[in-house]
Amino acid sequence: MDWLYSIILGIVEGLTEFLPVSSTGHLIVAGDLLKVPWPKSTLSTFEVVIQGGAILAVVVYYWRDLVRQAQDISFDKGTQRMWLGILVACIPAVILGALFGSKIKAALFNPSVVAWALIVGGVLMYLIELRPRAVSTRTLEEISLPQAITVGVVQCIALLWPGFSRSASSILGGMLTGLDRPTATRFSFYLGIPVLGGATLLDFVKHRSELGTAGITNVGIGFVTSFIVAYFVIGWLLRFVSTHDFKGFAIYRVIIGIVILVLISTGVIQNFNRA
Repeated sequence: MDWLYSIILGIVEGLTEFLPVSSTGHLIVAGDLLKVPWPKSTLSTFEVVIQGGAILAVVVYYWRDLVRQAQDISFDKGTQRMWLGILVACIPAVILGALFGSKIKAALFNPSVVAWALIVGGVLMYLIELRPRAVSTRTLEEISLPQAITVGVVQCIALLWPGFSRSASSILGGMLTGLDRPTATRFSFYLGIPVLGGATLLDFVKHRSELGTAGITNVGIGFVTSFIVAYFVIGWLLRFVSTHDFKGFAIYRVIIGIVILVLISTGVIQNFNRA
């Protein structure tokens, strides 16, 4: 049955990593409902590794753009501004993760914290969508350093509060600074390459020995499944945000957060720390 667990968890990761709904919260629920028989340290590391499949999906989806940007960056001011913004936006998360990442994970990485993060994040998302906004930026190349820094700082909410969702915090941060919805979403995708890619690689190097229970084949199955599903989700989300707002995701977050709290209260999900 391990291969089936890998496929299901890979699907969940691929579906939720870039949607503003928290992949962490969904993986916790899925792991508990499936009764995955791996040690919690193995399951935690497995979830981080298959996250790499979703990051690879971004790289492949934007491959042509990335190649063009690599060719143009030495002379094109817009490309230089965009990647400087991405690097600057990474700095708060890198500093926070290096100083407090393990402590935050040890203290807060449990289902009830995730559930409340989903609910609060959903309410904030809905309120932000109701708030009139002046849109000043409609392309990645136009993003200013102050806007990028703001996105990077707001993104840290997801590190401080597991379950809030990195994609949600970075997209909402972008929208609050004047990015239109599609540009904020694309910036979140690009920002995920160094932020999530670096975190995945670091966690794998530190905890790769804990994957033994899952087995390398099952890890590979989860990674590939996550990659395939995430690739299609990226295209779908970009099309969706061009004509829709995030109110539906906000309502969904509140509902799934309440569901997790109910599952905890009924004993279906055990409210222990997953770190």
